Amino acid sequence: MDRTIEQQEDTQNGSGTKRNSSSTTDFDSVERIFESKKVPPWRNQLTLRAFLVSFILGILFTFIVMKLNLTTGIIPSLNVSAGLLGFFFVKTWTKFLDKSGMLNQPFTRQENTVIQTCVVATSGIAFSGGFGTYLFGMSDIIAKQSNEANEDLNTKNPSLGWMIAFLFVVSFLGLFSVVPLRKIMIVDFKLIYPSGTATAHLINSFHTPQGAKLAKKQVRTLGKFFSFSFLWGFFQWFFTGGDDCGFANFPTLGLKAFENKFYFDFSATYVGVGMICPYLINVSLLVGAILSWGIMWPLINEKKGDWYPADLPSSSLHGLQGYRVFIGIAMILGDGLYNFIKVLGHTLFGLYHQFTQDKTKADPITGNSSPDLPSLSYDDQKRTRLFLKDQIPTWIAIAGYLTIAIASVVTLPHIFHQLKWYYIAAIYVFAPALAFCNAYGCGLTDWSLASTYGKLAIFVIGAWAGGSNGGVLAGLAACGVMMNIVSTASDLSQDFKTGYMTLASPRSMFVSQVIGTAMGCIISPCVFWLFYNAFDDLGIPGSEYPAPYALIYRNMAILGVEGFSTLPRKCLTLCYIFFAFAIAVNGVRDMLGKNRARFIPIPMAMAIPFYIGGYFAIDMCVGSLILFIWSKVNKAKAAAFGPAVASGLICGDGIWTLPSSILALAGVNPPICMKFLSRSTNVKVDKWLSTHG
Repeated sequence: MDRTIEQQEDTQNGSGTKRNSSSTTDFDSVERIFESKKVPPWRNQLTLRAFLVSFILGILFTFIVMKLNLTTGIIPSLNVSAGLLGFFFVKTWTKFLDKSGMLNQPFTRQENTVIQTCVVATSGIAFSGGFGTYLFGMSDIIAKQSNEANEDLNTKNPSLGWMIAFLFVVSFLGLFSVVPLRKIMIVDFKLIYPSGTATAHLINSFHTPQGAKLAKKQVRTLGKFFSFSFLWGFFQWFFTGGDDCGFANFPTLGLKAFENKFYFDFSATYVGVGMICPYLINVSLLVGAILSWGIMWPLINEKKGDWYPADLPSSSLHGLQGYRVFIGIAMILGDGLYNFIKVLGHTLFGLYHQFTQDKTKADPITGNSSPDLPSLSYDDQKRTRLFLKDQIPTWIAIAGYLTIAIASVVTLPHIFHQLKWYYIAAIYVFAPALAFCNAYGCGLTDWSLASTYGKLAIFVIGAWAGGSNGGVLAGLAACGVMMNIVSTASDLSQDFKTGYMTLASPRSMFVSQVIGTAMGCIISPCVFWLFYNAFDDLGIPGSEYPAPYALIYRNMAILGVEGFSTLPRKCLTLCYIFFAFAIAVNGVRDMLGKNRARFIPIPMAMAIPFYIGGYFAIDMCVGSLILFIWSKVNKAKAAAFGPAVASGLICGDGIWTLPSSILALAGVNPPICMKFLSRSTNVKVDKWLSTHG
């Protein structure tokens, strides 16, 4: 799913109010609070300590995002965690130096913004790099589950060398494509970029006296729950000494419910994710799980021998697994198509409105004259002057884009022989326009459609290449090229908005994003490589890391190349129904308005449990329930410390994957297997043991 779906409601509702209240009067002015503090030059915002902290946090968050990628594919916004931990590390360091009389440069909100940008850019590669989607979908492990198009021509197993090379040639284009448009997006069109705005408010609050005190308390809370989550992961490890062992396989709702993927698996990560995600997302996941695993799959299973052969293995896509995967794909595509058209419509209407509302003002494209500063609030006047002060020359952006485009057109066919140079060239011709649409749409709605554009590339390039010419692999590789361009473009636009509101220079934002992206191009493949070598069952359904979206993306590529002939009986009809259902539900949600739409599930979220089950949805609903009860008891405390508790739970459990991976590589196995059996099975086991003991 698209990365920003989880935080969309919260950021739109929360940040817009703050933005208006912070710029209406001088009394509410944010910049007057910081008036006595000098804004450092852009080079001084880029400090060695900032990038050292970014590197450490980048590794931490890459592990977290990688784990989420390879388990369910749901990735919440980690901006709060990145900003909070960045503030804590550097503040602690500068406080120590200040006491020893060695502090040369104080810690500023601009430097905090640089850390935030760099960390999010680094961990963002773990998402856009496709380690849980298109890139892992190329492997033999996933291809064997599909049965179709699994010959050598359409597979490529992960290798550290080619993954790093691939990311380096595709991950920077989006940055250069959006640089010339920064003034149009931020100053002329005044796009909100809800996540970027919310992050800026967070960073600004950290650097006020009251905010600094609260931040210390939040960090202390985060540290407590980080320790609890890490130790809980360590404790659980002792009981996983075999297949289907441990607390993750605890049949909390009974064995029959467990067989249908309904159980609480004691995951601190997903309880934390549930506390961050809006209630509607978590409820949508649970509704999707009940609809699929509670109703549809048991009914379709009754048709075994009629709709599909009864002797097929459970993993075969010609059997029940095919219905799970392809109906889920149909809902994802229906939701994606609706939102693509919706956001594109918003974009075109917004552009038309901007260019027709006032012909007397300067043309925003040429930027020949400055905005009408006297009509702006004090905050916006100051922010606009500083934002326009450090310009990034357009020729650098154009030269950078062309240079990297030429390098990748030459390089990528050597990495993927099926991906011809003219496929790549065609993508790069249209990419800047698509990157602009995604960045603009993200500014309006906070919704990045990076994965939707990637799926579009799968179908177009896959069909162009054809099945006999490795179209499946070409489509997946093209998905990677497209996703990286449009994803980094919207990420940088969000960062420009954050920088605008914290008086961080656009140059420092751009340099930080480039350095963070470069870090991610090395860190993410290394972290994935650790997972790949440490866990033998990586990507296998039912395992600890099933990587569900890898199979989904591969089957999208197969559909694009081979059509619908591979689907089991009645599956295509059900796909049409759920494709239309996703579009209809989205339409109803928009027609009813925000107040009523919050009671209607989101189809994209409903589709996720269709393939992997409802256990993680139960975890996330437990997280929601904790936050809901906490809010009823003490709303102010829940609002202040809820994100810190959630971040601690996610970070602690996420970082536990590092020592657990190292233990697996070293051949150290857990000493105990905790497994749950029915009474009848237990009698048989006891009888067998007594006979053979």
